[in-house]
Amino acid sequence: MDRILLGHGSGGKLMHELIRNHFSPAFGNSGSGDSAIVNVPTNRIAYTTDSYVVTPLFFPGGNIGELAVNGTVNDLAVSGADPLFLTAGFVIEEGFLLSDLKKIVSSMSAAASKAGVQIVAGDTKVVNKGKADGIFINTSGIGVLPAGRDIAASNIKPGDAVIVSNDLGSHGVSVIAERNGLTFDPPIVSDTRALNSLVKTMYQASPDVRFMRDPTRGGLATTLKEVALESGFCIRIRDKDLPIPAGVKGACSLLGLDPLFVANEGVLIAIVARSAADAVVASMKNHEDGGHAAIIGEVEEGPAKTVLLETNIGGSRVIDMLQGEQLPRIC
Repeated sequence: MDRILLGHGSGGKLMHELIRNHFSPAFGNSGSGDSAIVNVPTNRIAYTTDSYVVTPLFFPGGNIGELAVNGTVNDLAVSGADPLFLTAGFVIEEGFLLSDLKKIVSSMSAAASKAGVQIVAGDTKVVNKGKADGIFINTSGIGVLPAGRDIAASNIKPGDAVIVSNDLGSHGVSVIAERNGLTFDPPIVSDTRALNSLVKTMYQASPDVRFMRDPTRGGLATTLKEVALESGFCIRIRDKDLPIPAGVKGACSLLGLDPLFVANEGVLIAIVARSAADAVVASMKNHEDGGHAAIIGEVEEGPAKTVLLETNIGGSRVIDMLQGEQLPRIC
């Protein structure tokens, strides 16, 4: 039988077989229990939790499993923490293919190994056919904050540089294209990746990183607007400096999307002291996950709580948060 049955969530023999045959080999025996005891070498920890409902489950460049691991690792990394441990909860629809579950779990194992984190505990629930959409995954994570590391909007100062780590828009476009049966040449693939190694490289270049965030749902524009509101300052960015691939621009034009609002899953925004910006960007460009890092703007005194985009024709326009849901179920 290559499908999930309601009995796989019953707590009985089928569930134990599911754990023994699928989860334990991928995550290790420690990843099959409801809880785990772990050693955390500090009294400053970061904790995060997120749920993943992306559709389709498999898309160019990734799937829901590695997305769940990378997304949680990144939420810890941009808080300044070094990610250590994850938990994983699965809500699986009756009839789901075990072969697809194996692919998803295998990708989670590979993503966790690459990021240097352990999946130490988990939970599985099975719901009746038609009561879910294949599989949903919740991941939670714990990381440790090195002494003196402080990431907060309150640290931002006028004159600071705004940096993005890589090309924008690839994840959202790859998912919506797969969802609608569209293909592009060259193919547009998701940028899902863990960013904790890149963050470590940035700190090795300079400790003067004031703030970081990953621009997932709502994209670059919404994230920068959140930063402007939290800091009280103006964020001014330049259209000509935004690393948006030509393929993403073309696809967004075809689909009626604004690439500034398209989700990313392997990109971070950093605000750093201007004196450190060049060194930080240089270090990012030498890292496999930051090859197209760029300074895209600066922090200014005013107008307060505003994001301004300098256009290629010399004007400026106000950038606000995403209204509604441009791309639902993108992660």
